Amino acid sequence: MSFFLLIFFLLYGGMHYYAFRKITSVMTLAMPLTICLALFITAMTVMPAMIRLTEKQGFEHLAIALAHAGYVWMGVLFLFFCASITIDLCRVLLRLAGHVAGKELPLSAVSDFNAFLLAGACALIIAIYGYSEALDIRTERVVVASRKIPAEIGRITVVQISDVHLGLIVGKERLDRIVREIRKADPDILVSTGDLVDSQIDGMAAMAAALRELKPRFGKYAVTGNHEYYAGITQALEFTRQAGFTVLGGDSREVAGIRLAGVADPVACRMGAGCADQEKTALASRSSGEFTLLLKHRPTVEKGSLGLFDLQLSGHVHQGQIFPFSLVTRLLYPLTNGLTNLAGGGSLYVSRGTGTWGPPIRFLAPPEITVIELVRPEIPGAGKPAGNPG
Repeated sequence: MSFFLLIFFLLYGGMHYYAFRKITSVMTLAMPLTICLALFITAMTVMPAMIRLTEKQGFEHLAIALAHAGYVWMGVLFLFFCASITIDLCRVLLRLAGHVAGKELPLSAVSDFNAFLLAGACALIIAIYGYSEALDIRTERVVVASRKIPAEIGRITVVQISDVHLGLIVGKERLDRIVREIRKADPDILVSTGDLVDSQIDGMAAMAAALRELKPRFGKYAVTGNHEYYAGITQALEFTRQAGFTVLGGDSREVAGIRLAGVADPVACRMGAGCADQEKTALASRSSGEFTLLLKHRPTVEKGSLGLFDLQLSGHVHQGQIFPFSLVTRLLYPLTNGLTNLAGGGSLYVSRGTGTWGPPIRFLAPPEITVIELVRPEIPGAGKPAGNPG
């Protein structure tokens, strides 16, 4: 965790330094203004730590205000950094092309000041759009046909939420939107694949009550993500159970004639919460003719688990949340969105996530709830099997 924080603040501080240098290179500021700018840049660099500190000290309203200011700024700064780098690269390429062609090409002579204004305008426009996109919860529908689905049931509707990140930014109003979409889907089973909560859990009873009112006929199940441990695993598990979820951590349940297995996030190992062979244990109790649904926060597939589950549901990566960060997440997790049939049998579905982490902004990665229809192939409208139908 400390290594992650070190890397985070080095990168985040680097983006702030880049912005500072950009501003001071295109504007002539008096010394008092330069000092004020430097103080602002420093304060925003350490703002995530200030948010966490005020939250832990119980200053909830101050923490919420700082979170909205600090994380909106984080999103705008990231977009400005990406836009500015892209514009500068285009200017260099146009100048090189003009040199080769022996003439000045359009836009190659854009001044540094105008390039700065263009990058700032792009960042603000995308941030405003991205704030709206983060509220536009999409419903993604997936059909998985398998002969392992019990004939007497025929069809099971599973709704997946993931990475809701309830806390300072994603509050009761956003949760009410999510709950409405879940109700529309009318699930038989509701699952949460981690990061249901994002921060300290004080004062969240109303959110637990809103989730508790959802009563699918075959129940609600959840696994932990990394943020449950950052928030405090004891409180996070208590909140999840108060919300009506059964938490799976290296175990499984028979639900509606299928096997529902779940594992805790690997960060549990680093925090001493225990995680050894959880996936192996969770999948050990399955029978060969039983459809197995594996809940796992991170979209990684263990080689030893191939063939032992029929469908794995994951999240974690948010599809990058703000493009072009999706290019970075793809390097770490090649399967970042949607349904993939696995070569060793079974399928993996990766959710884009239902909420937001950090900036309340999404760009080219809208939030989703996922409606997965598990059906026997002979059921009308079942479609073609996804993965290994068994």
